[in-house]
Amino acid sequence: MKISVVIPCYNEEQNIPILVKKLTEVLNKYSDYEIIFVDDGSTDATLERIKELVENGAKIKYLAFSRNFGQQKALKAGLDYSTGDCLITLDADLQHPPELVDAMIQKWQEGYDIVYTVRKEYPDASFLKRKTSWLFYKLLNKISEIEITPGTADFRLLDRKVIDILRELNETFIFLRGLVSWVGFRQYALEYTPQKRYSGKTKYSFKNMILLAITGITSFSTRPLHLATFLGLILAFLCILYGGYAVGITIFTDKTVPGWASLIVSVLFIGSIQLLILGIIGEYLGKLFIESKRRPQYIIKEKNCEK
Repeated sequence: MKISVVIPCYNEEQNIPILVKKLTEVLNKYSDYEIIFVDDGSTDATLERIKELVENGAKIKYLAFSRNFGQQKALKAGLDYSTGDCLITLDADLQHPPELVDAMIQKWQEGYDIVYTVRKEYPDASFLKRKTSWLFYKLLNKISEIEITPGTADFRLLDRKVIDILRELNETFIFLRGLVSWVGFRQYALEYTPQKRYSGKTKYSFKNMILLAITGITSFSTRPLHLATFLGLILAFLCILYGGYAVGITIFTDKTVPGWASLIVSVLFIGSIQLLILGIIGEYLGKLFIESKRRPQYIIKEKNCEK
């Protein structure tokens, strides 16, 4: 039995040594394992810290991207290069407790193909972050054909047969939480309380979270397009009613009052809906445009392992 652990990292130089120490304490009880770091274009000494650990004899492999391609691409690269019978992914900031790895492996040995984790609550999360996260999962589950448990993290174990399937997927816009749910198989959820970040600052800004949410929704559902169609039909119907009303009071009454208020409100309302619909369509067309180019998902500038 061989266990692969994949860790995407971006500017985590101070976290790498302590994370490896904690992980090896857990993994040393198993016969064979590998730790694969994916350096996502770090601008600090993250890659140097990883190389130092390799030189000191740690069971570490690494992939270094030519630039920052994003966490989801880094996770996919780790999947592509892993050789274990199972694979565990976790973040480098120590918010995902390495001590939970034993429980994940135990559930895998019981026959589960996917063991994913659900965070109970971020200790330092703001009210806005908690609410936007809740809203994202609620919206995604409502309008897509997949079901993701709210609070699901990129801290999971995958069996080799699941890894092989995910390796074959060459989507440019990757949302692994959705793909793991989409593939099916026998899954088990473990709850955990996230730890405080050991060092550094979070790399997931509000903008990045919004972009990830858009990727997740548009990757697994065409219902926003249906929503745009329904909005257009409803507005057209309301415009017809309002047009009939305007013609009626003009012909049969003398109560029409010249003014801009109703005209401006109508124009702005309809214009904003049109822009919303065009934006939704643009998201899908943009994805089709990028996918049609078939560019590689990531570019590796150096590594010490092979597929």
